[in-house]
Amino acid sequence: MPNETFKLIEIVGTSDDSIQQAVRNALTKAQQTIRNIDWFEVKDIRGSMLSGKPQFQVEVRIGFRLEGAAV
Repeated sequence: MPNETFKLIEIVGTSDDSIQQAVRNALTKAQQTIRNIDWFEVKDIRGSMLSGKPQFQVEVRIGFRLEGAAV
């Protein structure tokens, strides 16, 4: 990846099913508006209880290549 520039964002994905599904939900939503996603990192895992049922939350850091940003 010579002479490329990347941008980082952090988002939170949620799921009523699992931590893995929360990650998938976050990435699927991000791909709707962000091109060139190259990598992701799960920064934090947490949850909450809604009506007696767990909701899983993951904080995901996403890196993507900026178009036309060669140095």
